[in-house]
Amino acid sequence: MTSTYDVGTLVTARGREWVVLPGSDDEFLLLSPLGGGRDQTAGIIPALEPVVSAKFPYPDPADAGNATNAGLLRTALRIGFRAGAGPFRALAGITVEPRPYQLVPLLMAVRMETVRLLIADDVGIGKTVEAGLIAAELLAQGDATGLAVLCGPALAEQWQAELATKFGIHAELLLPSTITRLQRGLLPGETVFEKYPHLVVSTDFIKRPGLREMFWRDCPDLVIVDEAHTCVSDGTGGRSRMLRHELLTGLAKRQDRHLLLVTATPHSGKDEGFRNLLRLLDSALGDVNREESAGRELLARHFVQRRRGDIRTYLDEETPFPRDRLSQERPYKLHAEYKALFDNVLSYARETVRDAAGNRRDQRMRYWSVLSLLRALASSPAAAVATLATRASGSDAANAEEVDQLGRAAVLDLPDQEILESADVSPGANTTTEPGKLDRRLAGFAKRAKALAGAKDTKLTELTNVVTELLHEHNCNPVVFCRFIDTADYVAEHLASALGDEFTVAAVTGELPPEERQARIAKLVADEAKRPILVATDCLSEGVNLQEHFQAVVHYDLAWNPIRHEQREGRVDRFGQRVDQVRAITLYGSDNGVDGIVLDVLIRKHEQIRKALGITVPVPDRSDDVIEAVLEGLILREAQGTNVDQLTLDGFGEEHTTRLHHEWDSARDREKRSRTRYAQDVIKPTEVAREVAAIRAGLGTVGEITGFVRESLAALGSGLLTTSDGFTAETGGLPAAIVEALPYRHPEPMPFHAALPVPPRTAHLDRTDPVVATVARYVLQSALDPATPAHQRPARRAGVMYTADVSKRTTLMLIRLRMSVELPARAGVRKAIAEEAKLLAYRGSVYEPEWLDEAAVATLLDAEPSGNVAPDQARDFLERAIAGLDNLQPHLASVADDHAVALRDAHIRVREAGGQRVRRKIAVTALKPVDVLGIYVYLPGSIS
Repeated sequence: MTSTYDVGTLVTARGREWVVLPGSDDEFLLLSPLGGGRDQTAGIIPALEPVVSAKFPYPDPADAGNATNAGLLRTALRIGFRAGAGPFRALAGITVEPRPYQLVPLLMAVRMETVRLLIADDVGIGKTVEAGLIAAELLAQGDATGLAVLCGPALAEQWQAELATKFGIHAELLLPSTITRLQRGLLPGETVFEKYPHLVVSTDFIKRPGLREMFWRDCPDLVIVDEAHTCVSDGTGGRSRMLRHELLTGLAKRQDRHLLLVTATPHSGKDEGFRNLLRLLDSALGDVNREESAGRELLARHFVQRRRGDIRTYLDEETPFPRDRLSQERPYKLHAEYKALFDNVLSYARETVRDAAGNRRDQRMRYWSVLSLLRALASSPAAAVATLATRASGSDAANAEEVDQLGRAAVLDLPDQEILESADVSPGANTTTEPGKLDRRLAGFAKRAKALAGAKDTKLTELTNVVTELLHEHNCNPVVFCRFIDTADYVAEHLASALGDEFTVAAVTGELPPEERQARIAKLVADEAKRPILVATDCLSEGVNLQEHFQAVVHYDLAWNPIRHEQREGRVDRFGQRVDQVRAITLYGSDNGVDGIVLDVLIRKHEQIRKALGITVPVPDRSDDVIEAVLEGLILREAQGTNVDQLTLDGFGEEHTTRLHHEWDSARDREKRSRTRYAQDVIKPTEVAREVAAIRAGLGTVGEITGFVRESLAALGSGLLTTSDGFTAETGGLPAAIVEALPYRHPEPMPFHAALPVPPRTAHLDRTDPVVATVARYVLQSALDPATPAHQRPARRAGVMYTADVSKRTTLMLIRLRMSVELPARAGVRKAIAEEAKLLAYRGSVYEPEWLDEAAVATLLDAEPSGNVAPDQARDFLERAIAGLDNLQPHLASVADDHAVALRDAHIRVREAGGQRVRRKIAVTALKPVDVLGIYVYLPGSIS
């Protein structure tokens, strides 16, 4: 038969009750069982199998347990909800518990007609979760119909996994390697953007002329841009950056497209780049005066930026970031032969730069080639050999300007330069025009550099000492960052042979395709019997999460940009790190000259400001120019001999450095004065606190969930042992449905932790944890299935007990409220379901009930039994209570209507706060009759 069933109504099919989900019509019903997860959703064609309207059956008085089961059943029901009765449609269905501060961007977003938001929270705070929350909510509301995430190819798989596992958003990867597969099966004239509603897209792939125009036309109406600072031009970037900027400018032109820009470094020191970033959100923002209150107020509606210190404690709830980052410099002196080679290379550099032969293009190419050689030689013998054998950057350039652009990109770590896929390739120093040939002097350098590998490389020796100390004295697994691929491979090979079989070493560099990098890391940490050491280039310094297995960062090579140091250290110093103290160790050559310049000009100054303010202040605009000028001045300057020990910042270099540091101090002072400049005044902490309380009240508090899991496992026969942060539970005798959900190779007994972060293969006492969710589903389903053996049913739908906590017979009911929600959406009206579990109680007879207030109802859950009730007597009390339930339906209907009004008001409240108005009508309707899931009778006194 065919019939129309409204969203949220109950039907019976296949021998059980189901709830009709959005997306159903006369020909096809999308159904979900009570308390079921996404994996239990079913589709039924009414024409092929019977479907009838249903009323949820009342409890069976013959299937009675103890009245204390009421709390267990209620919590199980609330944990199982995937459509909670709150103003946010997505929160009940996600598998991550957002921190309170992460709700601020969400509240900002739902108050916008079209979401245009720059999320610029500090490294490691959780910007991906914040963006995911907004995306999930807009999709659930119908305010967005599809999602595209633009990111670097190295982060595409990570974004895809985060969206799927945490937010239930299943996106396809759009990369050069997947485009052919995605295009198969397209209809004539159809594009991949039309066929696949959710995509994770490589920014560099889609920016190509021809592709980008198609993307502008057909891409989804919600776009998230990761590492957005790499997608704006400030007049100094290359063609790649310009094309990214053009891509985003084209996307932003459509005024009804939601745009979320995500970056930890929105302002890299160049104000033009920051203004161009803001213009993507609103053209007026690019010219706003940020020193005036009106300008700051306008910007604050679109810009959220919190440093770790701002939100470590928020709403009296602490987020467990690492407490300290211990930074240490470890100098080393060059081996005599290495030092002699440095002296000779510096002499060669001076001669080469002074050489006036050729035109301006040739002179600039020689300059960049010697700078490349100096940097590579400071890195490792392997990088020096590779650099000498590689053609100089700019060899094919048409003019001096192009040579400078290529040389700067290859040698300097520009403050606003994105990490290119080829950025870790050793730069070229070979200016010989004949391919494969080196002049005699360079060939000699290469031979000498090759002979320095190993025992004569004191930098490598010092690294071995540092890594050994981290592993054995500080119990830290380190990530060693190198500038070049050749250096990383060289270091990894040495550490693997030097550390022994109890450790595993792996190198991850830009030589690996992005999709293989995470696989190599996963393989590295898979063997629990061996401690992991990861050697990486800066291809892993942005966006990659390494905090679960690593606790220290070693800068084997100095980055010529302190922001890059911060990004490297942010891989382990972030939310989810289990140690209170992470370590960052910087190796530098005390007598190679080059390292000393970078340390004095950039790294130490940056660290000084970070420690003083607890935040990262962008490097001033001309820092890369200053570094280049100082190095050039030192190369050109006549020295007393050529000993690299004498490279200091006097004279020409000191003047430029003083100017740079003065600008930096000014930026620091401005930042210190304006720490609250972008405070979200439109989102008051009290508003966030109210929503957090409402969310947790509807979905279960931490204390409630902890008690629920303990009591449920104990009822199933598990032995429990209290720990400092939760408890452990024996798993041997648990039902198969629960055992199968436990982590693979979990400890026995299984640990349950209350606080974050939790160790691998343990459970977190939170509704989003898969083990907790499985326990809740089992408790609920076993309560609904009388065929389950009694000893495997922690909760029952009915119960009776004597207790001294009541003076008159009191009946407690667990009801489920189902409400149909109609939200204004882009494609008309979006229908959704809202569910809420509620406890009601009355004293006396079912025909003359005296209803209790919420506070009195809550105390019933803590009532202690004072005696046993004979089975026949319990059945008699329950039969009378259940027989009178129809008489109570008018009151239950009134309760449901009141909740529907409250839910509608809540939806309006979060959207209209701040003077904004909801675009169209929001309607909430209570579905009746109300479902009675449990009924429990409390009798005064006791009986022996």
